[in-house]
Amino acid sequence: MKTKLPIALSNRHVHLSQEDIETLFGAGYELTKLKDLSQPGQFACEEKVDLVGPKRTIKGVRVLGPARGNTQVEVSLADGFILGLKPPVRDSGDLEGSPGSKLVGPKGEVELSNGVIAAARHIHMHTDDAEEFGVKDKDRVKIVISGERGLVFENVLVRVSPKYALEMHVDVDEGNAAGIRNGDMVELIK
Repeated sequence: MKTKLPIALSNRHVHLSQEDIETLFGAGYELTKLKDLSQPGQFACEEKVDLVGPKRTIKGVRVLGPARGNTQVEVSLADGFILGLKPPVRDSGDLEGSPGSKLVGPKGEVELSNGVIAAARHIHMHTDDAEEFGVKDKDRVKIVISGERGLVFENVLVRVSPKYALEMHVDVDEGNAAGIRNGDMVELIK
């Protein structure tokens, strides 16, 4: 049975709805791919926006594509402190009751009533990987990080889809605390 998988750090970023893309960048605007990300079909965009909180602004936040049904802003807890927000730690898409913010683009602004979260640590798994690891979608597992600053991440969400590539995601705060680099191997413990 498999126990090792790669890990990657996720920096602050924004997923935009098509409506918000057009408000921020202009009518009929299409996102410009900068580079592919590890998950099939996902990509970093050339486009960036400014994220305005009640306390401060974080300039140049990368947009990720493709367009989504709802706009979602993913920040670290440290980013939340800088912005003057208290983003809840949530699974992607769970935006109810989360704080909002303002997004500023070159052609307009979007005032979000919610949508700012600190993404819960999670593992993307292809269905074949899930079978090899002996887990299923929405399971919660432990991950052991070895090394000088080794630690155990608990309550790690498993997300399974035939569209996913095997990789665990943590935000930069957690990754830096553990001394993680993109591509490091970690161990899953059920």
